[in-house]
Amino acid sequence: MPGHVTIPLARAWNSWSSRPAELTFLPLGLRITPVLYSTRARRTSAIEPRHDPVRFGRHTIDNSLIELETELGGTSIRFQASASDPFAIRGQWEAPQLGEWGTRFWLTLAISSDGGEVVRYDAEKGAAIIKIDRRFAAIVTRAPAIQVTGHDSIDALRADFETNGYFYTATRSDSAPVLGLRFNMEMMREGAYAAAVADSEDLAVLNARACLEAASRPAPSLHDGQFAGALDAVRDVVGWNTIWDKVNHRPYTAVTRIWNLGEFAVWYNDQTFAALLAGVFDTDIARENMAAALAGATPQGNIACIVTSNDAWVDRSQPPHGSLVAWLLYLRNGERSMIEASYEALARNQRWWRSHRDPDDFGLISCGTSDVGEGLYKGTIFGARNETGMDNSATHDEAVYDPVTRTLSTYDLGLNCALALDAEMLSHMAALLGRAEEADEFAALADRSRRLIREHLWDADRGIFANRQRKGGFVRSLSPTSFYPLMCGAASAEQASRLLAHLADPATFGGAFVLPNATRNDPAFAENVYWRGRIWPNVNFMVWLGLKRYRFDAEASHLAKQSYDLFMQSWRDRRIAAENYNATTGEAMDQGDTDPFYIWAALLPLMAVEELCGFDPWNGWSLCNNGADANFGPLLSPAGRIHVSSENGVLTVTRDGVPFLSTNNLGRFTHLVVGDGYISCRIESASQSAAELHLAGIDAGEVVAVKLGEMDAQWRAADIGIVVALPTADKTREFHLWHRRQVK
Repeated sequence: MPGHVTIPLARAWNSWSSRPAELTFLPLGLRITPVLYSTRARRTSAIEPRHDPVRFGRHTIDNSLIELETELGGTSIRFQASASDPFAIRGQWEAPQLGEWGTRFWLTLAISSDGGEVVRYDAEKGAAIIKIDRRFAAIVTRAPAIQVTGHDSIDALRADFETNGYFYTATRSDSAPVLGLRFNMEMMREGAYAAAVADSEDLAVLNARACLEAASRPAPSLHDGQFAGALDAVRDVVGWNTIWDKVNHRPYTAVTRIWNLGEFAVWYNDQTFAALLAGVFDTDIARENMAAALAGATPQGNIACIVTSNDAWVDRSQPPHGSLVAWLLYLRNGERSMIEASYEALARNQRWWRSHRDPDDFGLISCGTSDVGEGLYKGTIFGARNETGMDNSATHDEAVYDPVTRTLSTYDLGLNCALALDAEMLSHMAALLGRAEEADEFAALADRSRRLIREHLWDADRGIFANRQRKGGFVRSLSPTSFYPLMCGAASAEQASRLLAHLADPATFGGAFVLPNATRNDPAFAENVYWRGRIWPNVNFMVWLGLKRYRFDAEASHLAKQSYDLFMQSWRDRRIAAENYNATTGEAMDQGDTDPFYIWAALLPLMAVEELCGFDPWNGWSLCNNGADANFGPLLSPAGRIHVSSENGVLTVTRDGVPFLSTNNLGRFTHLVVGDGYISCRIESASQSAAELHLAGIDAGEVVAVKLGEMDAQWRAADIGIVVALPTADKTREFHLWHRRQVK
């Protein structure tokens, strides 16, 4: 029977399952599963990160390159796969190091299907062949298998090895639901195979042979120069964590391939961040992740904190960052449909927070756990703390759970700032959708929250924002949520200035590795357990957004660089993308509760990318020419799929291989808009001399007007379009160009 035929063709072949070396053609449910056997270790491995060592290599979004390395019994095996065509894929392996005599270490390619169709081996054609529904698939290998065995399942194949060893022939077969093509590392220390799907058996074999013989396509770096490897890292973390949810029959980007929380697991916040990261490359994957996040919407109005195949925490939610992510995705891709699909659930969630988590009707909220559902920790202080996402944070140590209101006794600063920002973004979304009354409603809610945060959650004695008892004083312990009022716009100019001093103070939040989620002078910092002292990528990202909102550009750039350096320390050699990091050493895996390949780790390198080309709600699409050489892309933008480069002080944006915009102006371009017959931006110049802006693809004869500030700009025709003069200036200038035809 056919599998999931609606998956986009470019993603049909992928490492979809919990076994990352297993390649699946999702439309047919066809699987090629490498199974290793070590006589020395006396065990098999299906290469499952929850049980086996796996080093994740590169993983493109379109599956044109998939790489990983594993180890068993002292033998290391490298795998590489490349989907050369939507219906064909080529794989290869090599063993750079053997832990035993190669004849005793075996690699088996197990061919099977979700429907249990029989796979047969045609010795004359040298191919394993399976017919699924009306289609044929053929799997061929560079060297013939040493032997072909048949089994009822992959578990049975593994049991055969573990019971009978490698020197056993009784399971030889040329047809079975699981057919094993067996190789050993003495005879095939390097090997290759290919699979193809076609509408006839002979054509499938022919296409598989052609795929096997085809040269591998090179996979160039996505990001060189300043912040080298940052965009590659974002891609690889998204690529590897994007899997198939067989319970809900959907693709989604998991928080990690490694945790075992059931057949699927969706945290609301984590899933929206997965959408944000995927949206850098692919709008469809971003849309899938937003849909997965919002699938947790409840009849009560909130979006569930977590939904897995085992449990659903519908009694609580997580900080409402979904509207921010939806708006950031809209700024990048211009997809109004994503706003339309997300708005209703996000608006209901905003209203739920205010009606269910403000027991005094004061306008500030506390975290809690409602009397609905059957989720683990429902009705407990720990369940209530889950709503902040910072479960064991020292900021909760003084909170008391009130079973009457089912809330904690404290106003949580981070939650209130997230709610204010959520309301602000919902106002933008409602205005876009023509829902004027709701736009006004949410704008007023955002204003009220900002005022209350500014007036009631500012500890004047310490000069910092903090959690506070609803009927008392401020909580002693702090976290980086103290900077979240920047993110939501609640801080006054004086308060914002005071926050910068705390940000840089090595006794609290400053230092070589930032931002610790307990101040360095808090006893909780030394515990180094989860939210008690460690660095969390999602928190760094939110603080960075706040710095950008207040145009603390130098501080934002510094935080982005520190975050990039922290990430790369574990990524460059070990390919670790950690859930959290040690704030003293920057080490990722010094503590057993840390996952080594977590989706939101990619927010750290994303900050570096977005320092050069990025999006935020207050500056729109921004480009920065800081004089450093860099070359990165492709990534999505309102102008389409672009590459960005900077060389010898000249910034160039290329679209479809053709230069679109270039300038030698040092500084920032913000609020960049590329529309039909219109281009505009704000130019913030750091140059000490006059500069130029080159706009390609515009016919000089079609130009209607060019404005720089209030004045007509000086411009001239050029071979590639037009060149606009940018005289020296010590202020931000508005640039506008109108022309009669769309930019080519």
